Amino acid sequence: MTSIIWFREDLRLSDQAAVRAAASAGPVIPVYVLDDQSAGDWKMGGAQRWWLHHSLRSLSADLREKGLKLILLRGEASVKIGALADKLGIETVHAIDHHEPWWKDQQEMLAERLDLQLHPGRLLAEPGTVTTKAGSLYKIFTPFWRALQEVLPPPEPQRRPARMDAPDTWPGSDDLDDWDLLPTDPDWSTGFDEWTPGEAGASARLHDFADRVADYADGRNLPSEDLTSRLSPHLHMGEISPAKVWHVVAKNRQWQTVETFLSELAWRDFCAQTILTFPNYGDTPGRDQFRKLDWTDLRTSEGKAHLKAWQTGRTGYPIVDAGMRQLWATGWMHNRVRMIAAQFLIKHLLIRWQEGERWFWDCLVDADYGSNAQNWQWSAGSGIDSHPFHRMMNPKSQSPKWESAGYIREWVPELSGLSDENIHIPWEADDEALAAAGVTLGDTYPEPVVNHGAARERALAAYRRAKS
Repeated sequence: MTSIIWFREDLRLSDQAAVRAAASAGPVIPVYVLDDQSAGDWKMGGAQRWWLHHSLRSLSADLREKGLKLILLRGEASVKIGALADKLGIETVHAIDHHEPWWKDQQEMLAERLDLQLHPGRLLAEPGTVTTKAGSLYKIFTPFWRALQEVLPPPEPQRRPARMDAPDTWPGSDDLDDWDLLPTDPDWSTGFDEWTPGEAGASARLHDFADRVADYADGRNLPSEDLTSRLSPHLHMGEISPAKVWHVVAKNRQWQTVETFLSELAWRDFCAQTILTFPNYGDTPGRDQFRKLDWTDLRTSEGKAHLKAWQTGRTGYPIVDAGMRQLWATGWMHNRVRMIAAQFLIKHLLIRWQEGERWFWDCLVDADYGSNAQNWQWSAGSGIDSHPFHRMMNPKSQSPKWESAGYIREWVPELSGLSDENIHIPWEADDEALAAAGVTLGDTYPEPVVNHGAARERALAAYRRAKS
C-alpha cells in the first residue's frame, strides 16, 4: 500500500525512521507542506526560509536519485495532507514526531482522520524517556544531563533505504521557486554563502568538526577562533540526526575530550522537554516576577533608538555590535557573543527579552522554538533554569576575557586600527590612539548608548521593585 512521508524539520533520508518505515511498507509519496498558518506568530523567519529553500532543493535531488518526487504543498498541514490522502485513497502517513505546540496540534488533527505513525528522530532520547524518580520531567539541565547519560548512547544511525518505490501516478505539486523563500529586494543573504544546506552539507560539516572536537571545550568561548561546530542549523532543519552527530563525534575518543560538546547536543533535548511542559515558553516568563518588571517603553524615542541600535550593531559596545552584525550578515552568531548580546539588551537597555527573541527568530538560520525560548529566558533570568538576573555580563570585561579583538576587527572594521587593549573599550582610549586609528567617536563609531554602571543600577532597581 502507498503511504505518505510527511517531512518537516527532518529533511534527510539517512537515519530517518519515517522514511525507513514507509519505504519498507510499499510505494511512498514524499510531501512537504509550508504551513505558516498553524505556526502563527512562530512561522519561519526570513533566514530560516532562505535555508529551507536550499534544503528542500537538496532533499528533492536526493529523492530523484531514488526515482521519487518531493510534493510541495502550502497551507494548513493536516488539511493539505488529509485532502491528498483522501484523493489518492491513502490511509497511512509516516512522520517524525515534533514537539512544538503547533506541530503537536497538527499531529493530533491528522491522527483523527488517518493512520498517523509517528517515529523518533529529532532528539537523542524521546521526551518521557528521562524522568525524575517521581516520574516527572526535569526542569534543571544538570540533573537532566546526568540522567540522560544513563540511556545513552543513542542507537547506531541507520543508512538511507537502498530502495524506495514510486507510486503508479504522482499528484500535483507547487513549484519551489513560486514560494519566494529567497530574499530579492534587497537580497540580504549575500553573506550566507558560507553555508551548504542539505544532508550532504551537514555530513561534511560534521566530519570536519569531528577532526577538531578536542579543541571545543576550551575554544568554544573564543569568538575570534572557528572552534564551534556550526551544526546547529543542520540539526534544526533535520538534515542530520543527533544520533549520527553523537556517534561520529564520540567514536574512538576519550569522554573528557567530547563531553562538553555532547552536553551541548543534549541541551536540545532539554529545550524540547521544556516546551512540552510549558508550551507557551516562547512568550511567557517562567518566573512570575518578570511579568511585573518595569521594562523600557518602546513607544518612547529613546526606547526605539536603543532597540534599533542593538538590532543594527550600533550600541557603542564593540563585542555586542560585532555579534549583531555577524548575525545580520550570516544568519548566525557565536554562542558566547549571543549571551553577551542578549544580556546587554535585557539588562543594560532593560528591553524585554521577547523583543530579542523575536529578532533572533527572524535573523537566525538555526532558530528553534525550544532552544530560542530557553536561551533567552536563561539570559533574562526569567527561565525555570536561568542565569540570575543580578549577574550581568559586562561587555567591557567579557570582550578581552574571551580574546575577541580579531572578531571585532572582522565585524566592526571601523575599529580595526585600534590596539588589542583599546578595541574592546574605544571610549576609554586617548585621543592620540583614536586619531591614529582613524576613529571619531560619535561619527565613525558611536558613543556607548548607556553607561554600564548606571545601566546596572537601573536594572537591579527595577528587579527589586518587581520582586517586592
